[in-house]
Amino acid sequence: MSVREATIDDLVALMLIERRAHEHSWAESIMLRYLNKPQTVWVLEFDNSVRAYAVVTVIAGEAELLMIAVDPDYQGNGHGRALMEFLITHIKTRAAERFFLEVRESNMPAIALYESLEFCQSGCRNNYYPTATGREDALMYCLELID
Repeated sequence: MSVREATIDDLVALMLIERRAHEHSWAESIMLRYLNKPQTVWVLEFDNSVRAYAVVTVIAGEAELLMIAVDPDYQGNGHGRALMEFLITHIKTRAAERFFLEVRESNMPAIALYESLEFCQSGCRNNYYPTATGREDALMYCLELID
């Protein structure tokens, strides 16, 4: 298992995972915008295949996880944890002091992962995410990276 910076050549694989993992997926144009920014999109590969990706920005000492997805065929195999651990280490090298993310309140596996990595819930955005039957809250989490 390895993590590397994504390139434009990964776009097809990224969009396939995005559409399979998320009911309301990003448009290809959004993914392209982030692929054109250095050190923003990261892929996790296993057996020469992209299994997961993440989009993270670091600005003025704060990192934000904009998107993370693991191919549904490989969820529960530690790929999300490996990618998050890489990101935490990487953003520390970019002088980030805090790492923020949002997660659907119904995504219990992701919430368990983030809390196991010492992220703490810092807020809630009511009715933030669309669902098949309406909307659901986004739980906001933060990891303090400095002692």
